Amino acid sequence: MLENIWVIPAVTFASFWLILAFGKRLPKHGAEIGIAALALVFVLSSVAVFQWNDRPATEVVEPAGHGASTAEVGEDEGHALGEVRALAAEAAVEAEGGEHEVEPIRQAVERNVTWFSFGDVEVQVGTAVDGLAVVLLFTVTLISLLVHVFSTNYMHGDVRFTYFFAALSLFTTGMLLLVVSSSLLQALFGWELMGLCSFMLIGHWWEKKPNSDAAMKAFLTTRTGDIGLVVGIVIMFFAAGQTFDIGVINEMALSGAMGETALLVGAAALFIGVIGKSAQFPLHTWLPDAMAGPTPVSALIHAATMVVAGVYLVARLYGVFWEAFDIEAGGINPIAAIGGITILIAAALAFVQTDIKKVLAYSTVSQLGYMVMALGVGAWTAGIFHLFTHAFFKGLLFLGAGSVSHAVHSFEMKDD
Repeated sequence: MLENIWVIPAVTFASFWLILAFGKRLPKHGAEIGIAALALVFVLSSVAVFQWNDRPATEVVEPAGHGASTAEVGEDEGHALGEVRALAAEAAVEAEGGEHEVEPIRQAVERNVTWFSFGDVEVQVGTAVDGLAVVLLFTVTLISLLVHVFSTNYMHGDVRFTYFFAALSLFTTGMLLLVVSSSLLQALFGWELMGLCSFMLIGHWWEKKPNSDAAMKAFLTTRTGDIGLVVGIVIMFFAAGQTFDIGVINEMALSGAMGETALLVGAAALFIGVIGKSAQFPLHTWLPDAMAGPTPVSALIHAATMVVAGVYLVARLYGVFWEAFDIEAGGINPIAAIGGITILIAAALAFVQTDIKKVLAYSTVSQLGYMVMALGVGAWTAGIFHLFTHAFFKGLLFLGAGSVSHAVHSFEMKDD
C-alpha cells in the first residue's frame, strides 16, 4: 500500500466525478458514493499505518560530537526529518552534557515520475510516505468519513445536496493530495484545490449575503497568504538547484548548501502562506466568519483539512524552517512569536462571543497557534500530536453544535 499511496486521493477524486455524473439519479442523491469512497480510503489509510509501523528502521542517526558520525543515511535522502531530530538531539546533549541515544529512523517510501521537462530541468511528481504522512492520512480520512455520514441527515432536503457531497469529496482530495505529495509544485495543487472548495462550501447557501461575503473573505484572505507561498516555492526551486522535490530541499537546507539569504527569504515567504491558510495573526479574521457555511463544512475545515494544512507544511518543510530561523538556538523566532500572539488574541476573543460556532472558531485559531508555536520552538512531535488530538475533539464539538442547532434552530447561546 505504501508504494501505491496515490490510490487514496485518486479514489476520492473519482468519487467527485461519479457524484456529479450519477448522484441525482441515486436514492441518496450521491451521498452513498461519497461515504463508500471515504470508507474505502479510511481502510486503505489504516492499512498504510500498520504497514508503516511494521516497516524496519534502516536509517540510524546518532548525535555528532560523541564518538559517532552525524548521520548514516540510506538511499532515500528525501527523508530529512531524521536529520532534524539528530540535530535537536545533539543540541540537547550539548546543553545537558550527557549522552543521548536516538532511535533508528524509518526511511520514507517515495515514488516519482517525470511530469515534464524544459531544458535540463525535469519536473517530477509523485508520492512520499513517512510517519507524518500516515498520521495525517488516517486523521483526514476518518474525520471526513464521519462528516460525510453526519451530512446525510444535516443536509437532507437541501436543494444542492448532490453538489454539496461532490464538493466535500473534492475538498478531501485536496488535503490528501497535499499530504502525499513529494514535490512542492504538486503540493501547491492540493493547497489551492482546498482553497477553491472552501469557497464553494462556505458559500453553499450563497443566496444569503452574509454567507457569500464570508466565502469571498475567506477566499481573498487565504489568497493573500498564497502570494507568499508561491514566491517561497519559486525561491526554494532555484535555491535547491532547480527542483521542487521536498526531500531534496530539506536535505540541502540542513546541509548548508543553500545560500543563507535565499533560505531566509524563502522560508519567510512560505510562512506567509502558512499564516493565511492556518488563520494565524494577522490573517486570522477569515476563519470565524467562515462559520456562515453549513456545520459539516465547519467541522471538516477546522478538524482535518484547510487550516491544518499550514501546520502540516511547516512540519513537512521543517528542515527549511529549522535552518532559516535557527530554531536549534532556542529563543523567539517568527514562527514561535506568531503562534504565541495568535494563542492569546484568539482565546481573548472567544470569551466575548455568544454564537457557539464562533466560540469554537476562535478556539480553533488559538489551538492552531499552539501547534505553530510548538513547531517554532523545536517541539515537532508535540505539535503534530496536538494536531492529531485536536482533529478529533474539535470535529466532535462542531458536529455536536450542529446537532444542537438542528434541534433548537439557533447557534445563539443566549437564546432560551
